[in-house]
Amino acid sequence: MRSQQICADVAAVHRGGRPVVLAHGGSADIDGLAERLGVPSRRLVAPDGVSTRYTDERTLEVVQLALAGSVKPRLLAALHACGVGAVGLTGLDAGLLVATRKSAHRAVVDGRRVVVRDDHSGRITAVNGDLVTTLLASGLLPVVSPPAVAEDGRVVNTDADRAAAAVAGAVGADTLLLLTGARGVLADRHDERSVLPVCRVPRRGTPPVVTGGMGIKLIAAREALLSGVRRVLIADGRRPRPVQEALAGSCTEVLLEEE
Repeated sequence: MRSQQICADVAAVHRGGRPVVLAHGGSADIDGLAERLGVPSRRLVAPDGVSTRYTDERTLEVVQLALAGSVKPRLLAALHACGVGAVGLTGLDAGLLVATRKSAHRAVVDGRRVVVRDDHSGRITAVNGDLVTTLLASGLLPVVSPPAVAEDGRVVNTDADRAAAAVAGAVGADTLLLLTGARGVLADRHDERSVLPVCRVPRRGTPPVVTGGMGIKLIAAREALLSGVRRVLIADGRRPRPVQEALAGSCTEVLLEEE
């Protein structure tokens, strides 16, 4: 399984003395559970083409069940099997992820621009970095995921890549690695040989690639770089040693465009 390969590689990096935080989402698990429970899985496509999950009340419940009840235990078990002491956290634990609830989303539906007001998601505004650094200092490997807690104390969904970027910035990480189902950022999404060694993103506005879920990863990459993370890499999570190969250069490095 891909998650086992990733965990084995993360464990190898951790045992090598490099502090690691593993942040995860779980779109496949969320979609699979939603289908079993009869909850429709829908996406919101912004006017700039960036796609995010539409999270109504039922979907929010599915997200919590899938991430905390399925994905995270699987990752923790895999890391334990590799001899790593890991601690699972959602954004709700000790206020790890605090977000501002989005009151409205602009989206394109059937070619028309609409405003969606019943989406339970938010944008991260604060991270309890002290919690993460305390765990790291104890030799533990934090495994973190959405959801987050909103300013009103209620639960909101948030994008896992952007959560990873926020955590990376909060703990002063040197490198953020975003794994995906492609060899990196592709010049042609239909040609895996077209992987870009470098992808430059504007400091604001639409990223250069928005298709195939890459738009939100590039937004997360930009947020990490602006928060002080020195290096952001996007790499193929399907490889046998995805983390170590990415750190060795098999990836796309994301850079900010010059002002």
